[in-house]
Amino acid sequence: MSRIRPVPPAGIAAALATALDGGPPLAPLSGGDNRLVLDMLAPDEPAEVDDLAVVVATSGSTGAPKGVLLTRAAVTAAVAATHDWLGGAGDWTLAVPEHYVAGLMVTARTLVAGTRLHRCSTDLSDLPTLASDRPQFLSLVPTQLVRALTEPATVEQLGGYDAILLGGAPAPPALLDRAREAGLRIVTTYGMSETCGGCVYDGQPLPGVEIRPGAPVSLRGPMLFSGYRGRPDLADEALRDGWLVTRDRGRIVDERLVIEGRIDDVVISGGVNVDLAEVEAVVASVAATTHGRPVEVAVVGVPDAEWGVRVVAVTEAPLSRTDLSPRLSGAQLPRQVVHLSRLPRTSSGKIDRQQLIRSLQETNLLGDA
Repeated sequence: MSRIRPVPPAGIAAALATALDGGPPLAPLSGGDNRLVLDMLAPDEPAEVDDLAVVVATSGSTGAPKGVLLTRAAVTAAVAATHDWLGGAGDWTLAVPEHYVAGLMVTARTLVAGTRLHRCSTDLSDLPTLASDRPQFLSLVPTQLVRALTEPATVEQLGGYDAILLGGAPAPPALLDRAREAGLRIVTTYGMSETCGGCVYDGQPLPGVEIRPGAPVSLRGPMLFSGYRGRPDLADEALRDGWLVTRDRGRIVDERLVIEGRIDDVVISGGVNVDLAEVEAVVASVAATTHGRPVEVAVVGVPDAEWGVRVVAVTEAPLSRTDLSPRLSGAQLPRQVVHLSRLPRTSSGKIDRQQLIRSLQETNLLGDA
């Protein structure tokens, strides 16, 4: 079997084209410290599966990174399903890191379809001028959209896209409402590295995808991964009878999948179960109403000698417990609300909750409350 080639950012697109054409598999690297990723990859060892195209490293924000094994068949099936849902292929703008699955799949869609790939910075300050007879697509994470909506010129440019895929983290309803009121064609996506990125669009499965709601949500389809690099034990836990068992909770509402949070989002504070995702949705709604715009928020549980777990809301705009008390009470009302100018994030754009908790503890922002 082929050995896996670690590839720095500048070479990812070319290496992916070679891999999809039958060449050796690649492992996209970030522009930062890749020591943990390289240890996980064991590039001198042969690939575990035939037809391997790419090994995508998860962010590893809660531990050592895992290497997700994606075959050519899985990647091309995901590309075909997206094109089917969108009504055909088009040009794409790459505005998310290419070493994560969302960015990698943007590149893959253009390679498979033979369409054009535009590149821009993650802050969208250099969005390309769109001039093509083909449809134009873009993939973003919610943080990018929140900040873009504060720039009228950027909003005008985003209005030129036929669809903007929004994934990587839950999108607050206030953010979606504001984006759509601005005339942006937003498509929410749900998926993970193990499904070649988003495989559920606007709550509906892509062609070939099956969903089993519940706690946890399970997914099945031709774009599923084939295991974890060097960790068959983890693959056995995640893949059961052809289904990927996620760590998410979800249900079907009006024939659409609604993700309600992670299984481990439920904490016990003062002997009462608190759903952090549910509280976070309320905090986001109150913050948006208070400030007249979407606000980035996170609700976390931190160890506490009295309560076991202290529920803390962290926001990028000032907010108080008094603001929250009409909508939250008892154990659900955060015991503290902390204002930070920027929430810490992984390079993929997700809120780094473990780093956030460490920062709160190390800087004594939690005080003695």
